[in-house]
Amino acid sequence: MADRPEVWLRGPVEGVPALLQPVAHALLQAREDAAALAAELPASKLWERPGGVASAGFHLQHLDGVLDRMLTYARGEALTDRQFASLRAEGAPDDALTPAALADAFTARVDAALAQLRATDPVTLTEPRGVGRKGLPSTVLGLLVHAAEHSQRHVGQLLVTVRVLTAAG
Repeated sequence: MADRPEVWLRGPVEGVPALLQPVAHALLQAREDAAALAAELPASKLWERPGGVASAGFHLQHLDGVLDRMLTYARGEALTDRQFASLRAEGAPDDALTPAALADAFTARVDAALAQLRATDPVTLTEPRGVGRKGLPSTVLGLLVHAAEHSQRHVGQLLVTVRVLTAAG
């Protein structure tokens, strides 16, 4: 991958409205980076918390979960019981999970996000959307941008955690 330019330098993502191209680029970059980092991480280190920071497993679960939640709010929907259960489970060690399986789940979630971006009418981007049980104010665009930047933030934290864990042997 090192010989390829970053996603934002590869041109437009087919079918995604122009105003949402930066969101698509950031999500695709996060997907590529998370998959590469998961491939480097031994399963035995997935739930380790070096220095007390969040585990790589948490970041991989959270990438999938938070993107799912932000897309739900952007559609103007409430979270489901399944989504709340997933939120509660984020970071709970589960030896049945592997770095590859968690990266695959995030890959699938990014694919769903791209489908939603393609289906988003730019006219709706400024429509208000409530976030959380309190219905805190946002917009369709605000939620989509936050989904992308939040994903990038957790990939950065995942990178540092994986580097520390793999450097430690």
